[in-house]
Amino acid sequence: MSEQNPGLADPLPSLDPASPIDVADLTALHARLIAGAKTEGLIDIAYRTVDSPVGPLLVAATSTGLVRVAFEIEDFDRVLAALAALVSPRILHTPHRLDIVARALDDYFAGRRTGFDLPLDHALSSGFRERVQRHLVQIPYGQTTTYGQLAADLGSPRAVRAVGTACSTNPLPIIQPCHRVLRGDGALGGYLGGAHVKRSLIALEAGNR
Repeated sequence: MSEQNPGLADPLPSLDPASPIDVADLTALHARLIAGAKTEGLIDIAYRTVDSPVGPLLVAATSTGLVRVAFEIEDFDRVLAALAALVSPRILHTPHRLDIVARALDDYFAGRRTGFDLPLDHALSSGFRERVQRHLVQIPYGQTTTYGQLAADLGSPRAVRAVGTACSTNPLPIIQPCHRVLRGDGALGGYLGGAHVKRSLIALEAGNR
């Protein structure tokens, strides 16, 4: 959503994993872009998978910082294809470049970490959506808020639906803890990893407070 007018859509597409993607077309595009990548000076995106109690996670980073955390339900191939189309076609499976991220996530799931100080790349968000997602780190560990309260905190109390969209399309879940945001009636609301994962993360933090 636009920062000036939360009712307007962001120029970037939604991260909805259900959106149709022509894999053949994306593969062909990826190949063409890679062919000219060296002359174009495109950035590298390093990625790896990380085991976790909520299933495998895909993490990806540019030289700026972590750009994506994805759940298995999102389909890792689709996630990588979207990164190639939206950020850079130079996708590299280089696990060692993400060792710090993997250790931080391990510590979080083991209850040894309540926050993250990792450098982030917000290339997949813009406008009001990015404002919402950046603000998520201010929600204390082990606590929850509502979409309405978050909208009010951002000075846009009528932008509840825009806040909900920003949370449900957050490209950096867990790191930017959108799982701590609930509906006003106490229901979980949408989550990229599914309701069961959102519930598990809330329970994990509640048990480690």
